[in-house]
Amino acid sequence: MTKYDNNFTDQLRERLSIVDVISRRVPLVKKGQNYWGCCPFHNEKTPSFSVSEDKGFFHCFGCGKHGDIISFTMESEHVDFKTAIAELADMAGLKLPEYKPKTAEQIEAEETYVTITTAAAKIYAEKLFTPEGTHALSYIRGRGFSDEMIKKYGIGYAPKNNIIANKFVNTKQDKLIATGLVRRGEYGLYDFFRDKLMFPIFNARGQIVAFSGRSLDGSEPKYINTTDTEMFHKRQTLFGFNFARENIHRANRAIIVEGQIDAIQMQCNGFGETVAPLGTALTEDHIAILCKANRNIVFCFDGDNAGQKAAARACGIILPFLRDNSNVCFAFVTGGKDPDEILRKSGRGDMEKIINNAVPLVDFMWKITNKNYLINTPSGKVQAEKFLKSQTDKITDKLLRAEYEREYNNRKFNEWHKWKKTAENVHIEVPEIDNVIKNTLIYIVNKYPEIAERYGDFISKFNLDLDSNVKIDFDLDLNAAEKYIISLKIQKYIESLEKQKRDLTARGLAGENDVSTEIRRIDDEISRMRKKFEMLV
Repeated sequence: MTKYDNNFTDQLRERLSIVDVISRRVPLVKKGQNYWGCCPFHNEKTPSFSVSEDKGFFHCFGCGKHGDIISFTMESEHVDFKTAIAELADMAGLKLPEYKPKTAEQIEAEETYVTITTAAAKIYAEKLFTPEGTHALSYIRGRGFSDEMIKKYGIGYAPKNNIIANKFVNTKQDKLIATGLVRRGEYGLYDFFRDKLMFPIFNARGQIVAFSGRSLDGSEPKYINTTDTEMFHKRQTLFGFNFARENIHRANRAIIVEGQIDAIQMQCNGFGETVAPLGTALTEDHIAILCKANRNIVFCFDGDNAGQKAAARACGIILPFLRDNSNVCFAFVTGGKDPDEILRKSGRGDMEKIINNAVPLVDFMWKITNKNYLINTPSGKVQAEKFLKSQTDKITDKLLRAEYEREYNNRKFNEWHKWKKTAENVHIEVPEIDNVIKNTLIYIVNKYPEIAERYGDFISKFNLDLDSNVKIDFDLDLNAAEKYIISLKIQKYIESLEKQKRDLTARGLAGENDVSTEIRRIDDEISRMRKKFEMLV
């Protein structure tokens, strides 16, 4: 029988929900902590087949069958191990590797890896309470960390010298390098982490597999993490998950914050179900891991532009994982603060209010649609509708997707204005633009082709020379660039309306009747567009 190493089979178990796998063949109903259905392996009328989402196992109290997603696929579909793995890999969106059975050397290498990282964490923890680590200890205590918290999370200090390279001088260099703790330089091995406040990173089984180091001298980046290794992958690791796992089960939800200090403070102040990604944006793997534990998730981000962007991205990522038992919300910490500061200065009560007032996903997606598109113009409305459809199409649960579509159709009908026929006859002539605007547009088009595609009809009217060399860096991110285009469109639209008004006024002075109604309509439209413009700037 073909064998695959534990890394890949564990990855399948982490990526796939056993409830999702089994419910393809067995209708399941949640009762208490588990899901129940009629056993597919023997005939029964009363459900005795139990599925634990949290533990990743099924058990039939009637016939005694027991196993995980792999054994279920093998037995329910009457296929061998290799076929079952291939089918699950396809379901998980993973490439099936041609792994050979683990050798004794591979097993020994993994054991050595954990031995080294565990010993290194102990060295760092001891150094924190020495004279060398005084400034690091002062910093972390100043962030509200008690000695008990420091000990629980294994926080330590990496000194300026090569303490790890020197302490493990008798360890084979390749094994030490494989942990990411040291690197090979011109004069031998040197420590990757130096003069850093150290946070051990645990895998789901509680083993230390990597570290995150925070700078103490104000240098950037603030955090550096162990580079990806055989035992550690940032895209598949959530900081604090080993501590949060049971709390997620008890609280019936998970909370995601932006950084490890936020996560620790949340866990130690009554929100034990909190985790954080590590030096990388939230990924599908992170969501898959959490959804296996619980499908109720609160994203808690800073209220600044970066936090709003992170929330919008998280919204798009989680849609394929939604089920009818999902409750996904978005909470924002405003005022330039983060959860750590809220908890230290205002206490748990204020943080709880922020979490409890989180915006449901259905409302948050509606909010960002209205914010990012000019739904009071025909083209803007079409773009908004296309965006909503592109998002709801990601929902794999057909009934749930249909419910989202019905909800948004109702909102579009009730909240988005219908267009007056007279607006169809409005011809907008875009006047000449100065060099600053022209260069800004060229910069945006060349840097963000997706914006050029979205607003191509408008931008093309300026007859830009896109091959011209614009040397100025306007330092516009994607959101700011799009706002610039939208604000320019509004300005040009207002200018065209004012020209129409002048023409109508002239016709009225010449004795033409019935122009006053149209002038009032134009005045109303100008007033509305100016308010829209003020909201953007």
